[in-house]
Amino acid sequence: MPPLAIALLGLGAVLLGLVLYWQLIVAEGTYLGPRVVTLMYDWSAGAYDRVKRFVPSDEQWFLGLPLARCLAPTPAPLVLDVATGTGRLPRAVFRQPPFRGRVIGLDLSRGMLRQAVRRTAQFADRLTFVWQGASCLPFQDETFDAVTCLEALEFTPDPRQVLEELVRVLRPGGILLVTNRVGRDAKLLPGRAFPPDAFERMLGELPLEQLTTRSWQVDYNLVWAVKTGEPHGGGIQPLEEILRCPVCESRLERQADNFRCNGCPRSYPIAEDGVIEMAKQM
Repeated sequence: MPPLAIALLGLGAVLLGLVLYWQLIVAEGTYLGPRVVTLMYDWSAGAYDRVKRFVPSDEQWFLGLPLARCLAPTPAPLVLDVATGTGRLPRAVFRQPPFRGRVIGLDLSRGMLRQAVRRTAQFADRLTFVWQGASCLPFQDETFDAVTCLEALEFTPDPRQVLEELVRVLRPGGILLVTNRVGRDAKLLPGRAFPPDAFERMLGELPLEQLTTRSWQVDYNLVWAVKTGEPHGGGIQPLEEILRCPVCESRLERQADNFRCNGCPRSYPIAEDGVIEMAKQM
């Protein structure tokens, strides 16, 4: 084989390696579609916490404690944690004595939810997990006293749409807590990660106020906001009252082992581990 051909093949291999590194390591498959992202998280679920090296004291100080304090005036607050993963946010907030509410954790990776169920077993009576994506949240409007989404927006097909969904299900006066990807690798995520000022402008187009951006990790800022409007309601509601069919948006009726839609033939099983499997229709 001529030397030039060998050199071109070598260059092609290097370029292919760089593209694969970008797509699978930096972008975690986000430009290849939700199925690839979900598959990667399913594969890594068992080792996820070990790889991320979460420090429990840091999680409680930067996430659990400030969220619990914000929710202290609300009796029995209801929190939605979108892209809950292994139950990181629930674990942090449940360890705060002032918090007396419930949490619903939602994720599209069934493997991560299995880990979440196992790692949050001590809080099972105050915690529900739902297998469903973030782009179409299966809840009625203005349901939650707080909505969180950590280290996940940049791995969704349309971060703007997800933010709109997060705000839709948040009650007026409710707390929004999300992360924004920053740092060196953020520039390698066009259309998924945003400069801090651009991210705040995007949030400013939604019915939010009191936007606050705080440095958190090398790769992430924490962004807090409050939904505009006169606070009303609050507190925990039965799942039958707040769940909606993600396809036709009708109310769901609880059966022995599933939630059945009142508006279409679909039903959503309750798995043996208690996860409501909305991404898996019966």
